[in-house]
Amino acid sequence: MTERRLHLNAFLMNTGHHEASWRLPESDPYAHVELGHYVHLARIAERGTFDSLFLADGPQLWGNLAQRPAGALEPLTLLTALATATEHIGLIATASTSYNSPYNLARKFASLDIISGGRAGWNIVTTAGAEAARNFGLDAEPAHAERYARAAEFLDVALKLWDSWEDDAIVADKAAGVWGDDTRIHPARHKGRYFSVEGALNVPRTPQGYPLLVQAGSSEDGKAFAARYAEAVFTAQQTIEDAQAFYADLKSRTAAAGRDPGHIKVLPGIVPVIGSTETEALAAEQVLEDHIVYAHGVGRLEALLQLPSGSLELDAELPSDLPPESVIEGAKSRYTLVVELARRERLTVRQLIGRLGGGRGHLTFAGTPEQVADAIEQWFTSGAADGFNIMPAVLPSGLDAFVDHVVPLLRARGLLREEYGPRQTLRERYGLPRPANQYVTAPAPAPSPAPALAQV
Repeated sequence: MTERRLHLNAFLMNTGHHEASWRLPESDPYAHVELGHYVHLARIAERGTFDSLFLADGPQLWGNLAQRPAGALEPLTLLTALATATEHIGLIATASTSYNSPYNLARKFASLDIISGGRAGWNIVTTAGAEAARNFGLDAEPAHAERYARAAEFLDVALKLWDSWEDDAIVADKAAGVWGDDTRIHPARHKGRYFSVEGALNVPRTPQGYPLLVQAGSSEDGKAFAARYAEAVFTAQQTIEDAQAFYADLKSRTAAAGRDPGHIKVLPGIVPVIGSTETEALAAEQVLEDHIVYAHGVGRLEALLQLPSGSLELDAELPSDLPPESVIEGAKSRYTLVVELARRERLTVRQLIGRLGGGRGHLTFAGTPEQVADAIEQWFTSGAADGFNIMPAVLPSGLDAFVDHVVPLLRARGLLREEYGPRQTLRERYGLPRPANQYVTAPAPAPSPAPALAQV
């Protein structure tokens, strides 16, 4: 039996996940659009033998420009550059099923998978928010269930396109003058509620067959979608008990959908603030909290809770008459998490903004390397996680600290690999099989590994 190992993903966000990270003396407020910054971060994560790195994204300008660095490089473009600067680490990009077309997006991810030698992953999002909708000619965001229905059809079309070339469609017979076999090409010929796509993809089948499929929704619709399609799930959980319940529920849903529950990996987010002592770590966390501009946080919280401007008072608890979760059409699971956190701990709006400033609802943890490693091990061994989405509060220093001080402890405990070993695809890193082509009765053998890319 293969020994179970921890999966680590580095969630990279400009100067760090804490909203005030850009205000620290060490931070570069222009780093969010500098390729060198991301190359440096990717190489730190690769030094820590992470499975993958991840870039969030959305088709709108996020939030208040005064609050933190805004705007972001398009992730598939950025990850293509990072593919040439790294050798082993997986490259996961966020892309929306609400504001893309299946053909173009399937082609882009297939191209990244080929360029990277089989290291591409897709974080599938349905994109909440009226701001994004208005950027695409809509007056309001589509309903929550409608977005997931579109996403399901989008995935079905993308899978047809990725499988539209059989693995051995390229013959390359110079003597006979035959480059490829047209009988091994399968046009999508899809006509559905949301999409009509006729032809085959214009990119061959990739080293992984198709990219690792990642999903981050924890609503009922989100969990149903994950059970059907996802191979890794990024989730936000505040307590180990909630994480265990989510983990068991998702594994059960995956089995009920006819899939191996071992083929879906659950990775909660954690925002570690690391110090040589607990006192030092708590002091570093307090420095970040002291740099929060609460006026920014109030506006963001009112938007999440769908309250009119001016509804919240900093030193009072949340109002008792918040909108019910059933009427929320945006980020349902994040709405529920934030409200439950505030109610459970009886937080004032000021305290809640402080808690959300570090990770927007993800678990924040300040402590020594040993304490961080203990928490990760406890969640991993008690049915709460298959790994973690590591979200450093400050970048690059927080990722450096995790790799230099926590990773050696995880390795010493036998939870994390010592080194990458032979080159693998991202699917292989996550312990997942290469998917069979839906148009082929017996799967063809995997193509030869791609040659190593030149380093820059």
